[in-house]
Amino acid sequence: MSEKAKKSEEEFHFQCPACKKGTISIKKTVYDLPDKDKMLIIKFECNKCNYSDNDIIPLTTNFKPGIISLKVTDETDLQSKVYRSPIGKLEIPELELVIEPGPSATFYYTNIEGILFRFENAVSIYKKNFDKNDPHINEIEELLENIQKALKGEFEFTLRLSDTGGGSYIIPQNKSNYTFRAINNQEIQ
Repeated sequence: MSEKAKKSEEEFHFQCPACKKGTISIKKTVYDLPDKDKMLIIKFECNKCNYSDNDIIPLTTNFKPGIISLKVTDETDLQSKVYRSPIGKLEIPELELVIEPGPSATFYYTNIEGILFRFENAVSIYKKNFDKNDPHINEIEELLENIQKALKGEFEFTLRLSDTGGGSYIIPQNKSNYTFRAINNQEIQ
C-alpha cells in the first residue's frame, strides 16, 4: 500500500453482528492505482470470529448506462482492466459464457485474464456434476480447451459488458478494439 493510501485510511468499530462477542473493524482506504484511477477499498474484519468481507468501489468511472465491447485478439488485451458493478451483465458470446447480475452480486475489479480464470473455475466445477460417459462432457472439455487458448491469446473473442446503471467499465490495452454504445431510458426498461 502506498504512503498516500495509508494517509487516507479511516477506521471505524462496532460490535460484530455474527458472533456478538467481537468487534468489527471497518477500514476505508482510497487507493491510487498506477494509471491514475482511484479505488475505495472497504474491509470488514472481526477480531474474535474472523468474519471478514471487503468491497472495492471505483471512484473514477463514466457512470453512463451502456454496452461496452472489447475484441480480445492477443495476450496484451488480456491485461485490459474490467470493473463490473453488481448490475452489470458480462458475456463472451463466442464461448456462450454469461455472468448475469443477481441479488447477491458484488462489485469486482480485475482484468480480462481474471475473468477467464473465473469462467474456467466455474466450468470445471460444473463438469464435476457429470459422469465420464455423459454426452455433454466432450462439449464441456472443448469449452475448457477454448478458455485455455483464450488465456494464451490464441482464441479471439469479444468481452461484452452491459450495465443499465453505468457503473461498469473496461479500460482497454488496445483502444482500437473497444466500443461503447450508450443506452437510453427506453432500452433500460
